Order: sequence, then C-alpha cells, then structure tokens
Amino acid sequence: MMSSSHEPHRSAVHHRPPAVSTAAVGLFSVLTILAGTLGPMQSAVNGRLGQDVGDGHLASIISFGGGLVLMLLIVLPVRRLRQALIALPGQLMRREIPWPNFFAGLCGAVIVLSEGISVGALGVATFQTSLISGMIISGVVCDRLGIGIQFKQALSVFRVTGAILAIVATLLVVSPNFEAPHMLALAVLPFIGGLLAGWQPAGNSNVAQLADSMLVSITWNFIIGFLALTVAFLIRMGAGSAEFHLPSAWWMYLGGPLGLASIALMALLVRKLGLLVLALCSTAGQLIGSILIDSLIPGMGTVYGTTLLGALVALIASGIAIIPSKRVEEDPGILDDAHQTTELKEG
Repeated sequence: MMSSSHEPHRSAVHHRPPAVSTAAVGLFSVLTILAGTLGPMQSAVNGRLGQDVGDGHLASIISFGGGLVLMLLIVLPVRRLRQALIALPGQLMRREIPWPNFFAGLCGAVIVLSEGISVGALGVATFQTSLISGMIISGVVCDRLGIGIQFKQALSVFRVTGAILAIVATLLVVSPNFEAPHMLALAVLPFIGGLLAGWQPAGNSNVAQLADSMLVSITWNFIIGFLALTVAFLIRMGAGSAEFHLPSAWWMYLGGPLGLASIALMALLVRKLGLLVLALCSTAGQLIGSILIDSLIPGMGTVYGTTLLGALVALIASGIAIIPSKRVEEDPGILDDAHQTTELKEG
C-alpha cells in the first residue's frame, strides 16, 4: 500500500531535479536504498503479525488501522485538510472525477492482505520479488495505455524485455516451491498486488488534485482500504470463520507507520534524484532489505540460490523497464472528440 508509493516502473522522467554534485547524488542514492528497506520491514512486521493473530486478514486490518490513525492525527487538526477530506464522499456521489479513482485504496488493501497471509510462508525476499515483478509489468502496461501519466509510452524493446525479465524473476524465486501447489498460490498474491499497484498511484493522484492535497488523498486511501477489509472481516465473523484479538507485541502495530515513513522519505528524495534514479535505488533497497531480513532474522524465510538470482533479475528488469521510450502520438481529431465528449459528460 504503502508498497505502491515508490514503484520501480514509473517512467515519467519529465520532471528534472535541480543539479546536484556527484557526492550529493551518491549520498541521496544511499539514503534512497535505505528508505527502500522500509518496504521489506513492513512486510516482515505484517507477516509476523499474521502469524501471531493466526489470521492474515485480521493482520491487514490492524496494519491499515495503524496507518489510518496516524494519518487522521495529521489531517484532522488542519481545517483546510479536514474540510477537503469531509468533502470527498460528496464529490464521489457527484462523480467529479471518474468513480474508480476513489477506490484506489483497494489496491493497497490487497498488498497488505497478501503480506499478512503469505509472508510467513514465503519469506520476505520471495514476497518482495514477486510484488516488484508484478509492479514492473503493470507499469509497462499502464504507461502504454497512458494511465497516470501525461503521455502514453511506446512498447519499446527495453520495456518488453523488462516485463519478460520480471516474469523470469518471479519464476526463479518461486521455483523451490514448484512441488508445493499451495505455496505457489501464496506467491500469486503479491504478484497480483503488484499488478494492481500500477494503477493505484494514478487514482491517488487524481483524488489529490481534486482535494488539493496529497495528505488528504493518502488518508482517503487508508479509509477505503480499512473499510473494505473490515466489512469483509465482519462478514467472516458473522459466519463463524474468524475471531478478533489483538497482537501480543507492540512492534506488530508498526506496519502502517513504516509504510507512511517510506512514502514521506520517497517524496523528499525524489526532488534530489528524480524519478528514474529514485525508482532504481528504492527497488534495490527493497530487494537487499528483504534478503537481509530473511537471512538474519530466524524463522522469516529461506534464501535459496534461486532467490538471490531472482532478486538480481528483478533489479535488472526494473532498470531496463524504466528506460524512457518515445511518446505515442495521438490523432488530434480523436483528442478533440474525446475532450468534447468529456465536457458533455461533465456538463
């Protein structure tokens, strides 16, 4: 959900950061790699939380709830932000922007839910590599369709190669589990989350423009994800298939705040590095951090040779896929017709 804030696929490199020295670029790159490790930390916390409460679904609710409480503490005291947040339900009803944009939080909910369910069994490295691979493929498709960016990006050789390598990376990290079908099913969850994450920033960005605040958009994102997960859990409780209880350790509540910290750091660092370098460094941080967590923390996961190879292939795929390609030129007549149609609908 939190994982979708620094995707490895974004190619919108039109915003160039101010020139900085080589030493400064190196320092900010290292900081970005360190910030990228917050994603695996969040996955590890939510995975352990799922094991502790015995229910990955409940773990995702607790994680989302922690992030939501923190965002409300930031947004509600500020009158302008509070009013913008309260106005969003009415804007949804009036469809001031296409209604699917208001439900981008469901994508983050899928990712956090998959953390609670699958990290304990897969390990952080396999989870993160599968997630990143799905994000790369989603990024290539979204850029080609013009989702979340100003101009469509052509399907260049680099982008297609990056997408293919992302599939190879996923196959490599799940290969030790080929004889365990239930493990393969678990590995599909983060991959699906990664595919959905390609569209999530576009929806959040549109809501942010409507509310004139990214903080309001992030808070709304948490509200939607939390409500969806909670309603589903209440249905399960009513059917007798779930029980509510809280985790035993305080640090298990840190999943949501870790995701928010990652979002904040990436927002600061992108101004120093630009999207291209930021995407590659944050991906490296995610993969390095996930391997270290699995290697150093007992019981988190097993790091196979294919896990290391798959992580390396995913990093290479990310670097190739974010190479900018030429814009896809649109027929001006088609654009004019589409603009007129949009105006008629809005009118």
